[in-house]
Amino acid sequence: MRRFSITTDIAAPADRVWQVMSDIERWHEWTPSVTSIKPRDGGPFVVGSAAVIRQPKFPPAFWKVTAIEPGRSFTWVNAAPGLRVVAHHSVEPTAAGSRATLSLDFQGIFGGVLGRMTKGITERYLALEATGLKARSENPAFRHGKSGL
Repeated sequence: MRRFSITTDIAAPADRVWQVMSDIERWHEWTPSVTSIKPRDGGPFVVGSAAVIRQPKFPPAFWKVTAIEPGRSFTWVNAAPGLRVVAHHSVEPTAAGSRATLSLDFQGIFGGVLGRMTKGITERYLALEATGLKARSENPAFRHGKSGL
């Protein structure tokens, strides 16, 4: 297994960060690491929901939500024979606002190898996502227009 994680402090309340984080269809607006995220169904973002994520330098990937703690975290999984990638996104309140943690776990027989092969881009994309999440969440001009959850 290979794990990557990044944590960032955000000068915005956790509920604001959660709104931005859980509105997956708008990620492409605040992070260059995502070209688009298209939900596979028109329903709410809940356990069992699935989406296709397009990212620069990667083929489209199918992700399925496996856990949600509304207002706090969600986990989704991308799987292929011999490989399982688990992404976890969480936010917690702090005295100065909130703290977001984004992580990826590469599991399975090919997880360690793929994790080592993609280490540079994975760390770069996590950093871009953390920076973008922070900027969007702290931006008072941004108005959340659609509920992610």
